[in-house]
Amino acid sequence: MKSLKFPLTGEIPALRQAIRSGLGAPLTLNAPDPYRLILWAPVALAVGSALYFSWPVEPGRFPVLTGVFVTALFGLAWCVRRDVSTLYLWVLLACICLGFVLAGHRSHALAPPPLERFVGERSAQVTGWIERVERLDGRARLLIRVHELEHADTPPVRVRVRAGLGAFEPGDAVRVRARLSPPSAPVAAGGYDPGRAAWFDQIGLTGYAISDLEPAEIAAPRPLMLELARFRWRLSERLQAGAGPRTGAVAAALLTGERARVSSEDAEALRLSGLGHILAISGLHMALFAGGAYWLIRLIFAAWEPWARGHDPRKPAALGALVAASLYLVVSGAAVSTQRAYIMAFVVLVGVLCDRQAFSMRSLALAAIFIILITPESVIEPGFQMSFSAVAALIASFDVYRRWHPEGGGSTSLLAKLKDAIAGLSATSLIAGSATGAFAVFHFQRMAAYGLLANLAAMPLFTFWVMPAGGAALLFSVIGLEGPFLWIMDQGLRRVLDVAYWASSLEGAVVGANAADPALLALYGLGFACLVIGLGWMRLGGGVLVCAALALFMVQAPPQMMITDGGVVLARFEGAGDAFTVTDRRRGRFDARVFLQRTGASYRPERSALACDALGCTGRTAEGLLLAVTDNPEALVEDCGRADLIVFDGVVSAWRKRRCAALLLDDEARAELGGLEFWVHEGRVVRMRSAEQARQGRLWGGAQGS
Repeated sequence: MKSLKFPLTGEIPALRQAIRSGLGAPLTLNAPDPYRLILWAPVALAVGSALYFSWPVEPGRFPVLTGVFVTALFGLAWCVRRDVSTLYLWVLLACICLGFVLAGHRSHALAPPPLERFVGERSAQVTGWIERVERLDGRARLLIRVHELEHADTPPVRVRVRAGLGAFEPGDAVRVRARLSPPSAPVAAGGYDPGRAAWFDQIGLTGYAISDLEPAEIAAPRPLMLELARFRWRLSERLQAGAGPRTGAVAAALLTGERARVSSEDAEALRLSGLGHILAISGLHMALFAGGAYWLIRLIFAAWEPWARGHDPRKPAALGALVAASLYLVVSGAAVSTQRAYIMAFVVLVGVLCDRQAFSMRSLALAAIFIILITPESVIEPGFQMSFSAVAALIASFDVYRRWHPEGGGSTSLLAKLKDAIAGLSATSLIAGSATGAFAVFHFQRMAAYGLLANLAAMPLFTFWVMPAGGAALLFSVIGLEGPFLWIMDQGLRRVLDVAYWASSLEGAVVGANAADPALLALYGLGFACLVIGLGWMRLGGGVLVCAALALFMVQAPPQMMITDGGVVLARFEGAGDAFTVTDRRRGRFDARVFLQRTGASYRPERSALACDALGCTGRTAEGLLLAVTDNPEALVEDCGRADLIVFDGVVSAWRKRRCAALLLDDEARAELGGLEFWVHEGRVVRMRSAEQARQGRLWGGAQGS
């Protein structure tokens, strides 16, 4: 079949070569390559898992049986036809079904025990071990592995409590009385769901201590993971003391994963400058640690001339790097992002041992398959999407460059090599930043405007100065000689933090954006996968999907008003300009901050200038909607006749609600609906989205499943 030719490229050979290299294959409709099926398997698994989490209610057997039936039909079709296209459809449908089933199975397997007595907030005594200290500013946020829980026959695996840490540390057995309740719902529909995150972390209850921590005697043996947590905590204290007060907390976070001591100022500066990724131990840290070990061991064996003549120095280097990566996984706490990075490094290093291409899309696909099979819920997490998108974009870009310049040819002079290194680092930062930028905006509604500049300035220091010194500090800490290396690490981190504070202080350092509809995120993710994995028409189609998702994202209208479950209203009222104002600045401050972030704003809202009398307050929004806020039942007679929406602080009878012409939201309605977002046009609500209704039918929202 003839391939499609672009006009005007025949006269420009360089442009024609660039287009061919970018597409990776001619624009022909040939049968798919069966050897590339492995690249699409993790995409199909991710689609199946994402389908489960996007299902409006807890799926029963019907969607699973339907998927199995359709997959079986395609299996029979392939047995009859034996063509590659049918094989693709059969395998990909099977992977979608498998991803769906695995996500459902893991969700049910991690279900907490019944905790009916804690439906509302209730005080109870918790006895267990401190598993992790998540935050130290103010009262510490502690994750307690529960041994006994008052009022519960079968306690949950973990509870999260705010309490004064005192002299305690991870691994200690403690007893504390706390006010506990189930994990909270999301502030807004489509936003971060603390309840779902807690479900998969096996955190059954959250709350705050109403007594001091006390030592407890627990007859049961302390779990081995808690011994490791204590070791990491003490190692973190030692490293922090050795690195000094300015960068000690950041240094300890990079080497042990303990981020509780990192100051809020440092963390915010790193986030606003686009360098926040260095605090989360992920693929970058694992690559630097394992890659540094690989390079050093390979250098040693290559320099051993008698051995190097008869053996491949890459094999012992890969084995040594595997050991180093495994130790780093343990020392850093084996967080989910670290596990993901370790699996990717493991696949790459095993590829070296098996004489396979180490850095390839197949290695990345195998790593993604392993992660989805183990933790299918990770596909909806920003960390999974951003880490795999960055690596996939780098691999695809390198493949395009290799096709474009097949001759290769390295530079020989020192100046030329330095120029190539700077160009390579710049290209890597640009490609990885572009690949992850859209996912960051979709999930966090903000983007570091000077992130590329900050990464170009800081990452060479981090890569060639900070992490090598940190790795040496960890190694020599075994014999107590980590001090000089921590000093070197401290000097490098000071430069990195200087870059972070400089970039974050520039005018317009953060660009806000509206929250993306989940469907747009799915469309972009699918298009991105086609763009980096596909060839020819598939890659071109992926680019179209990515552009379509970004275009729709840019034109989508943000909500004009929000009402929290506590009855606080955020809106643009007449006479207040374009800024959002709030009806109560004391309540719902966190909810207000989340809503403003989802609209691309970052300021603290002022109090609304409503017209108030003895019965309540009224105000008209910039879109023409008349709002009434009251706690007086006598006001409902008048407000129901003239207002468009009423927020009532209290409970209104069903009879009164039926006779009210306005949309009336009392305590019961808001408790059932959760946080509400409104789209208003010409004084009328044209769309309303509820945070609770999107999750009430799911396990983490209270459903039992089937």
